[in-house]
Amino acid sequence: MSDGKQKTKRGEAAPGIKKSRWEAKTKSTPVKPDSLYKNRTKIFPKRVKGTFRRIKWIALFAMLGIYYFIPFLRWDRGPDAPSQAVLIDFENARFYFFFIEIWPQEVYYITGLLILAAIGLFLASALFGRLWCGFACPQTIWTDLFIAVERFFEGDRNARIKLEKSKWTPAKIYKKTAKHIVWLLIAFATGGAWILYFHDAYDVMAHFFTGGSPMTAYVFVAMLTFTTYALAGFMREQICIYMCPWPRIQAAMTDEEALNVTYRFDRGEPRGPHKKGATWEGRGDCIDCRQCIAVCPTGIDIREGLQLECIGCSLCIDACDEIMVKIGRPTGLIAYDTGINIKRRQDGKPSAYHLIRARTIAYALIILAVGAVMLYGLSHRSVLDLNVLRVRAPNYVTLGDNYIQNGYTVKILNKQAKPLKFKVEAVDLIDDPAGLTITEARFKKHGDKIILEVPANETINYKLFLAVKDVSSLSDREDFYFKITDMSDSNNTQQTPTVFVTGKDK
Repeated sequence: MSDGKQKTKRGEAAPGIKKSRWEAKTKSTPVKPDSLYKNRTKIFPKRVKGTFRRIKWIALFAMLGIYYFIPFLRWDRGPDAPSQAVLIDFENARFYFFFIEIWPQEVYYITGLLILAAIGLFLASALFGRLWCGFACPQTIWTDLFIAVERFFEGDRNARIKLEKSKWTPAKIYKKTAKHIVWLLIAFATGGAWILYFHDAYDVMAHFFTGGSPMTAYVFVAMLTFTTYALAGFMREQICIYMCPWPRIQAAMTDEEALNVTYRFDRGEPRGPHKKGATWEGRGDCIDCRQCIAVCPTGIDIREGLQLECIGCSLCIDACDEIMVKIGRPTGLIAYDTGINIKRRQDGKPSAYHLIRARTIAYALIILAVGAVMLYGLSHRSVLDLNVLRVRAPNYVTLGDNYIQNGYTVKILNKQAKPLKFKVEAVDLIDDPAGLTITEARFKKHGDKIILEVPANETINYKLFLAVKDVSSLSDREDFYFKITDMSDSNNTQQTPTVFVTGKDK
């Protein structure tokens, strides 16, 4: 052929290509991949020193201290009330938080706390990106602690990588075994501390190891020990990347003015190795040392921009600043910044930080509003509650001497740490008290009034019967109030509306 190239017929292998390879390339059926999922690459974060690492250590020890030791704090609530400062008492349906006692009827306070926590997280994200994930998330805190234990027994990054690839020797067995024992102890302490919030801490500590605690305590300790050991010891960044929903919804909580851990590519590019004494003309400050990747707990390259995997731990800032100091360049190549600031600098404009903007103002106002409502509710909460339910079967009963009787179930809630006695009255029903009687199977008289007794921190149901002698001035359904008054404090009263059925229309 004139062009010196050999033509091939369709379906035939070209010269120099083996037949099997050619056939594989021209098969009509697709080649199945080995796996639909990416294999995990184990990450060995390097130790780093710096401002943000110190802040993370302070946050870690402060939050672990709060978690482990708060159940042991005491708070005097009286002789018949639990003395644990923070206690979730399912048996008696109470939540104690120092001087605050939440009853089941006041679950809206828990709702308020959840709203405050959620909006607070939104505000933090709008201001500083994934600040929660990097410094306060339990997964981050326990993973940091487990990595510190791993580093103690196995060494820093290079030593751990070398140990991982080496053959099993007595030294490797010892290091791995010791690490896992400490991990299990931390995980057990985590599960053990959790159950202390639901039972008296000192009582649990006294009976747990002798088999005297409830079976539920052992079950939950086992569950939390396993989950802590697995999540912080093995799954680590996989939880943040694949299981946690927050990275996927965070974008809706932030905008272009939110501060994030940012590689300032306007200053760092073009990157490349740098020799001592060489000029910096025509190149950026990034020397491609990859230390930001080595210290990252999720193993990403922050220089590729904002990524779902970035938890905002700021360790890459410390690592980069350390390198900048060594090569004599200004720190801050990686720092808290915004993408829009990089555009501003590229356009020759100065950087600007707008922490106060519509989004953050809205979040702050919601927090203030919910907090104010909760504070008002707590400061004006009643220590007494009254609920009245009229008996409908029978709707009313006709008695002798022209009396019409209705039945009522009266529930009195005494939130105080002392027993109380209450006087019961029917208000705004009839003008003549002589034509009205209130009776109860277990009633006690105090003069011409009924006295109902309610123990401390208890709810008591009473069955009351209200009889009216002359109903001529009343309608078929007459509205009135049941009122109870504390015998020891006349200002401690409660009343609730109900109706009296006379049956006049029958």
